[in-house]
Amino acid sequence: MGASASPVRASAALRVLVASRVRAGRARVRASWWFVLQASVAAGLAFAIARYVVGHDYPFFAPVSAWVALGFSRDRSVRRVAELAAGVAIGVAAGDLVVHLIGSGPWQMALVLFGAALLGRFLDAGPMLTTQAGVQAIVIVGLPSLVGAGASPFSRWVDALVGGAVALAVALLTPTDPRRHPRRLARAATRELAGMLEVLARGLGRQSVDDIEGALLTGRASQPSLDEWRSAAASAAQLVRLAPAHRRHRAELARMVDTAVLTDRAVRNARVLARRAVAAVADGHDAPALADTVEATARGVEDLAEALGNGAEPRGARERLLAVAAALDPYALAPDDWQVQSLVLLLRSLVVDLLEAAGVPPGDAREALPEL
Repeated sequence: MGASASPVRASAALRVLVASRVRAGRARVRASWWFVLQASVAAGLAFAIARYVVGHDYPFFAPVSAWVALGFSRDRSVRRVAELAAGVAIGVAAGDLVVHLIGSGPWQMALVLFGAALLGRFLDAGPMLTTQAGVQAIVIVGLPSLVGAGASPFSRWVDALVGGAVALAVALLTPTDPRRHPRRLARAATRELAGMLEVLARGLGRQSVDDIEGALLTGRASQPSLDEWRSAAASAAQLVRLAPAHRRHRAELARMVDTAVLTDRAVRNARVLARRAVAAVADGHDAPALADTVEATARGVEDLAEALGNGAEPRGARERLLAVAAALDPYALAPDDWQVQSLVLLLRSLVVDLLEAAGVPPGDAREALPEL
């Protein structure tokens, strides 16, 4: 039976992993398609301007500059777009100058890269401008044949300027709220935790090892969503520090970064709880009261997910989670079963993390638990 159960569990693990990755992929597409469309249209527009208005037959670097400066990122602050566009223009100009004066070759490649990088460092402290300057200089020196016959030696630089100008125009005309993407990711990642806790509660109530293992697999598969949320929140928080127009969002995004870290900690605690629950249920321990408490915790996490997704104060989540915390007395939930009591202790740590994620001060979150 053990041999036949192993392939079944492996298949279940694969299904959970694939489903999680598909959900994450769909979320990324939903979050990025509009920005990818904008950048694609901008690249096509830059190509058209360079070819039909400026008159260049092969305006390769016009769409390159527009795409590099915009890409699919939500971080389209004017500063960032300008840095990337300037990096492309500097690299192209340096490469054109070297090829025009001394040709192309290994030492010319090293020379232009050295000069472009030093100029980038002189102009800006960030890495993006310098990186793009170096990359585009390498392309110019390495592929000099891209210049058409009779073309101006600096035609590619003009193309890069056209692409950068189009990218800047798009950035100025399509402002975005830096909170929107982290909020969407916060809702998705927190719902993953709620779903895990729901399956865990069902497994505890039915004494089903398969359900509890399914919850554990869900928790493991949710890590990419948590990592993406934490990264997006940190990026948005950094953006608003540099963008005066978004200063009013600083407090919310700073809290979002902390909430992402706390939620990640809660998921890790939930995985530990699920692993211990597998062993307890497999040994025949019944925990109906704990199952109800885990279910109530899942409802609190759902409330938290909605509040995070809407940018609202999570009052409902706090109230529900505080009620759960007050009921986490291991001796009341499992008077005569030390293994179930140990599960309650693990749930206490999980709920403290969730309370802090919902805005409860750490001391108050711990005080909400019954004394041991």
